[in-house]
Parts: sequence; structure tokens; C-alpha cells
Amino acid sequence: MDFGTFVRAHGGHGSLVVQPRMGFGDPLRMREGLIATKGADAVTVGTITLDSFTRVGELASVEAALRDGSGLNGYPVVTYPPRVTELVLDGVRAPDFPVQVRHGSAVPGDIFTALRSAYLNATEGGPVSYCLPYGRTPLHDSVRNWERCTQDFARLRDTGVEPHLETFGGCMLGQLCPPSELVAISLVEALFFCQHGVRSVSLSYAQQTHPGQDREAIAALRRLCRELLPTDNWHVVVYAYMGVYPQTDAGAYLLLDEAAELAVDSGSERLIVKTVAESRRIPTIEENVAALESAARKARPGRAPLAAPRAAAAPDLADSQTYQEARALVEAVLDLSSDIGTALRLAFARGLFDIPYCLHPDNHGRTRSYIDGDGRLRWAAVGGLPFGGLVRAGRTRDVSSSGLLADLSYVRRTFDERAAAGGGRLERAGPRRDDNDGGSPVRWDP
Repeated sequence: MDFGTFVRAHGGHGSLVVQPRMGFGDPLRMREGLIATKGADAVTVGTITLDSFTRVGELASVEAALRDGSGLNGYPVVTYPPRVTELVLDGVRAPDFPVQVRHGSAVPGDIFTALRSAYLNATEGGPVSYCLPYGRTPLHDSVRNWERCTQDFARLRDTGVEPHLETFGGCMLGQLCPPSELVAISLVEALFFCQHGVRSVSLSYAQQTHPGQDREAIAALRRLCRELLPTDNWHVVVYAYMGVYPQTDAGAYLLLDEAAELAVDSGSERLIVKTVAESRRIPTIEENVAALESAARKARPGRAPLAAPRAAAAPDLADSQTYQEARALVEAVLDLSSDIGTALRLAFARGLFDIPYCLHPDNHGRTRSYIDGDGRLRWAAVGGLPFGGLVRAGRTRDVSSSGLLADLSYVRRTFDERAAAGGGRLERAGPRRDDNDGGSPVRWDP
């Protein structure tokens, strides 16, 4: 089954498909993780997250790790023969349990070749979102790589398999990028995928610092999808917060609760969970299953109602400040060229896209953001972003190093303090083990 069709059939309209970010170097352990995900008390899809060496093309290091038994922090799909991956999936992948591969590569040619050989028809990333945060690959090269890979991946349709791509654009740097730019990049990357032959797409949005602002952002994203996407086979996937995570179990569960509420109340179809172990190490299988089941319980019909009725707020959300900023960004980028890859390159070259605090050489680095007194992400400096009068100069401000550090830990501090004040949950993860498959938790955030 098409990954997107499955998610749309089981998520949205108050229901939710939940998914871990799980990956292990040992094929038996990877299979065990998929089986546990499938058996969770929730509607789930499986995940195979690749190791850090494979993501950056250091295949000799993968082979050395496998030879020496030193372990990997994800599944090396390129290095293992296709038959090994087939055995990992045998009897597990099914019409009621599709599997997505997650990686993090700006040079993903070998990865896509391995996916096609195993008929793995769902993955994610994007020419911007898997380039700027993760290394120094020139954006021009990343766009060219993703053009070629997307076109080749779309040819899976010739074999009767519908390919699905999820844009990672709504998760840029994990934190402190104001929602309007996350929405705009997510939308433009989805248009990029469609332009190169993919008809089944999903658009990401990462939970940020203020629930109301997040709802505005997802309403804006969904409206832009309806207005601009050339396919009806799309859905929105929410990521539990991707920045500095709470240190307490209770604080982590409170944050996951809020992510599940955000996903359901915004009409999103899928949620990527995080676990109680995020601030310490790579989660175990048991901790991943506990997070999946916790999020599913929070999302089920009959849960306690939220403080404010979301339906009444929908008209305002649809035309919010976030939507107006995102629409201005999208229009400015699409006006640059009918070829969306070219438009993306020009947008960054001219500063029409500019990610706060991103150090990649192709990013202008003139934008800044901050968290205001209400917990909303605001623009401190807009650089060359095409906002016109949408962001008034009087609302910008300087950002100090101490202020930036405080903002980076804002979510951890807020939710750990809420938990300590009695807002915690009684549920806990299953038995803990320090099993991270022998690898170090290098860049564990696709």
C-alpha cells in the first residue's frame, strides 16, 4: 500500500498514526524493533533510521564498524546486501504496517538505490532540509542530487509501487526558526518532489515553543497545501519537539502530550514521537513503544477536552500572521523560477530564505529570532526576507548570547518546572536498558 494512502486512511479527523524514530545496526535488533512497533497498542507505521556514517557516505567506516563489532547508531541499508533487508522486513511490512526509511543525507544516491532494490517506497528529507543543518555540501549540489534521486524514486511506480516522500523542511535546525519559514520550506520542498514525479507526499512541522502559534502554523501549512499542491495525496506529520528535551520523565511526557494534542487538534494525520530518554541517550525499543502508546492514548476519542474549542478558532488561524508571512515567502521564492530547484538556490543566494543561527556557507545568516514573554517565537531580525510591512521594525530586537542560551533551553526548563509543580504524569516507560546498539548518538534527529 502507498504509505500516504495508509496514513490518510487512519489519521486525521481526530485520529492519529504514530511513529518512532528507531534505527539499529544489527538486522535482528532492527527487525525486533519493527515487530514491537507493529505490536504496539496504537495505529503505527514502522521506521528504519539509518546510521550516521551511511548518511554522509562514509561506507568504509560502516564496513569497519561491522567488521570490528563496534556498533552503529542506525541501520546501514547501503552496506547490507538487499537480501538482509528483505529478511528484516519479511512478514513484518504489510498493507496494515508500511515502513519508512529516515536518513539525513544531502548526497543520498546510494541510499535511494538501496531503497528501490528492497521496494522500500517511503522515505523523507529534501534538498534544503537535508543540506543546510547537517554539513557543508553546497546547496547547488544538494538540489541536483535530490532532483536525480526524486526522479529515480518516482519510477518505482512503473513496478506497481507508489513512492512516498516526506519533506523535512518543517523541522529546520529543530528549534528557534519561526514557524512561518518552517511552513514555507516544507511547502516548497513538497512542490519540488511533485515537480519531479512524486504524487504521494507528506509535509512536516516540528512542535515549537507555543501551542497556539503551532496551531496557527499547521493551519497555514494545510491551507497552502490546498491552494498550491498539485496532488490530493498529501498529509501533515507533526514532530514532537526537536530541541533540548526535558530531563525528567514527567516533563518529557507532558511535552509529548502537548505534541499529540497539537497533532489531533490541528487535523494532522501522523505524529513522530520522542521518548523519556531523549536528553540522555538513544532510546530503547521499550521506551519507543511506551512513547507510541502514550501518544496514542492522548489522541484517542473520548480524551479530556482542551481548554479552548479549536473549531471556533479555525477561521482566525487560517488567515493568521503566520500564514501571511509563509505565503509571502512561498510567493517570493516561486516567482524566481518555474524550476523549483533553481528557485530554491536563488532564494538562498538572495536571502529570501535565511535560517536563523544556521552556519551553512549558503545561508546568509542575517536573520535572528527570540522567544517572547508569552513563549512565542518572534523575528528579532528579518534580513532580506520578503515580508514587506508584515514584521514591523519596531518589533525587532537584539539577541544576546545569554538570551540565546536561555531560549535554547526554554522548553526543557518550562516542562521540567511544570512537572515539578505537579503537572506530571503517572505513566512511565518500560524497563530501561543502556542499549544504544553500541554506537554513539551522533546527530539523531531526522
